[in-house]
Amino acid sequence: MGEAAHTLLGVQTTPWGLEYSIHECPRRHRDDVAALFPGTPLDGMLVIPTCQHAQVDLVQMGERVEQEKDRLLERFMEFAKAVCERLVALGHWADYIDPCSGLPMIHRETNSVYGEVAALSTLLGYRTQNAGCCKITLHPKWGSSVYPASMFAKAPLEAVRAAIDEAVAALKDSL
Repeated sequence: MGEAAHTLLGVQTTPWGLEYSIHECPRRHRDDVAALFPGTPLDGMLVIPTCQHAQVDLVQMGERVEQEKDRLLERFMEFAKAVCERLVALGHWADYIDPCSGLPMIHRETNSVYGEVAALSTLLGYRTQNAGCCKITLHPKWGSSVYPASMFAKAPLEAVRAAIDEAVAALKDSL
């Protein structure tokens, strides 16, 4: 049974172009997630990777690249916060990762950093490439013009989909 067997919802796209998918946490990803959320049982843990298409190649340096990263960071944070707040309000466990630090935003009991590049490789089979001392994700359509970020939830798939749909509807005019 390959990693694709862990995909519960294939890649979807919001009206503003953020791609997301929903996966059961695969075995080879569990140690990373356990370190990220110590004491949280991983049974039923869902991983929700997202990707946004950047207007510039994010491997490059400079003011334009930094501005683009800030724009995409703010968009993801607003969306992820809305999704997680909706899930938590329903009594579910949820969290999202700050893409700048790799640290969880809600459950902050760790110093473990989440590897977005490794996650996209494991969950979606995206290729990676070395860029200096870093590994980067190569999106199948956008190459290195991609901004990855992740959310996590312990909730039924239907609740996660509903929370995402509600967040998309609530944010559609502001994002």
